[in-house]
Amino acid sequence: MTLRDRIFPPPVSARGSAALLALRLVAGAAFLFHGWHKIQHPFTWMGAKATMPGFLQALAALSEFGGGLALVAGLLVPLASLGLICTMAVAAWTHISRGDPFVGRGASFEPALLYLAVALVLFLVGPGRYSLDHAIFRRRG
Repeated sequence: MTLRDRIFPPPVSARGSAALLALRLVAGAAFLFHGWHKIQHPFTWMGAKATMPGFLQALAALSEFGGGLALVAGLLVPLASLGLICTMAVAAWTHISRGDPFVGRGASFEPALLYLAVALVLFLVGPGRYSLDHAIFRRRG
């Protein structure tokens, strides 16, 4: 098994690929939207009372904005998904450790867990046939 085979799983069916495309486009757009204001001020987007150092804030901003762009394009999806998994795990843990509820009108950890699950699916299954990853790295022969 080559490194490419380990990083890019075998393609799924056309129907599965269409579902993955829809998932990538919606999740990618959401990550772009959430990451946009963070990427504007990457080291200080959490504000003055931030519990995270500026460097980690910048990594999260880059992960969300860059990862969202990668998901929409379908380019380097496993790498982007791995960054998003880490970012959403930290986000969920931060909410849980503060005592935020699973679902609530204010801060809650439901969105972070949902985005983490989406990123995990894309990491494990891959981007599908309708992606730049498939066009560039698909198995020939």
